[in-house]
Amino acid sequence: MKTQNSVPTTKVARASQFVKAGVKVGGNYIKHYSKKLIDPSLSKEELHKDNAADIYDALSELKGSALKMAQMLSMDRGLLPVAYSDKFTMAQYSAPPLSGPLVVKTFKTYFGKTPSQLFDKFSIDAVNAASIGQVHLAWKAGKKLAVKVQYPGVADAVSSDLKIAKPLAVRLLNLNERDIDRYMGEVESKLLEETDYELELRRSIEISEACAHIPGLVFPKYYPDLSSKRILTMDWIDGMHLKDFLKTNPSQEIRNQIGQSLWDFYDFQIHTLRQVHADPHPGNFLMRPDGTLGVIDFGCVKVIPAFYYDNYFRLVNPDTIDDDALTEQIFENLEFLTPQDSPRERAFFSDLFKQMIRMLGEPFAVDEFDFGDDSYFNKVYAFAEDLSKVQELKSSKVARGSQDGLYVNRTYYGLYAMLNELKANVVTTKPEWLRSTKSELGLV
Repeated sequence: MKTQNSVPTTKVARASQFVKAGVKVGGNYIKHYSKKLIDPSLSKEELHKDNAADIYDALSELKGSALKMAQMLSMDRGLLPVAYSDKFTMAQYSAPPLSGPLVVKTFKTYFGKTPSQLFDKFSIDAVNAASIGQVHLAWKAGKKLAVKVQYPGVADAVSSDLKIAKPLAVRLLNLNERDIDRYMGEVESKLLEETDYELELRRSIEISEACAHIPGLVFPKYYPDLSSKRILTMDWIDGMHLKDFLKTNPSQEIRNQIGQSLWDFYDFQIHTLRQVHADPHPGNFLMRPDGTLGVIDFGCVKVIPAFYYDNYFRLVNPDTIDDDALTEQIFENLEFLTPQDSPRERAFFSDLFKQMIRMLGEPFAVDEFDFGDDSYFNKVYAFAEDLSKVQELKSSKVARGSQDGLYVNRTYYGLYAMLNELKANVVTTKPEWLRSTKSELGLV
């Protein structure tokens, strides 16, 4: 794979990459509509592929928050055409890596030593490269280690990158600028946290130790003396990313076993720890033939505020949705409904969000759920597509939904998507208070 000898770090240099991507996208549109004059039946498939390739190439050179946005978008099926989501998936673990000299320079900056002076053996070629950093294989005292090295300049560029990327996001996703602004602070704070490897080190140790009792999970040991603000060292965990794992044609039993570990992992974090690994994309998990699952990245952790938790998960209980007055109160608390809404708007949005909650809460409404049921996911994706076309939402004067929901919803979306790809059937463990009392009484 081609390596990068430098990463643009100044605002001007980074802004020029976004401009270059925008110019290429504009050129692709001109090319597409010129062809369409000759062939009116021409679809946008070629246009989407060209745009996806040009945007990804530009973002992959920038690294950091720009590439992280592409990674996040690749998880949102239905939000982007397939050409984009397929291309942006590369940001999860197949971005162009940094060259050897840049890696050595990073070590000298933070340790005053080269990798070969710190480790018994260090592979200068990256094993994989994602949005914030890349991973190298190393050995010390007989132990096989994974060393994550952050790309230079990405931490300092988070805020400016998000501002520069906003116009491209508005054009590409056809989003309302107001909606983007509402959640930008949450995204910015999480991206800044992801660039702080000292914070990730503390969280990795804390959460992995708290979750060590969950069957089927494997966590690496972390090494503070070989870690810094931009370098993180841990045990090497063997395993395969999801797509490679599925190519081995694992049995349904193994799929279910891994799926159960995933569900239990998130159930414990959310309902017991009240903080959660909020980056559930396949690049952060390593699956093994024996049905165990390695968890390797705690860079993005969402601490769930008590007020948000209490309101959000009350909606998951089907009994709540059946209580109109209680549901409307919670919708107000979660900012789905606002004081400015007219009676007609309240009724419209209440009905819309009730449909959404019932659909997304289906796995919680039963004791066991088949995530391999594509009909369920087709229904969810169709609803999401219809939602994007709702004029009342597009023309609403306010963005709806608490910003705390951004990463909680993203967590469940990523979890559901992975379980669907695994075709796993899992026992949907949950706190007792999330269970419907009506179903227990045989009333439903």
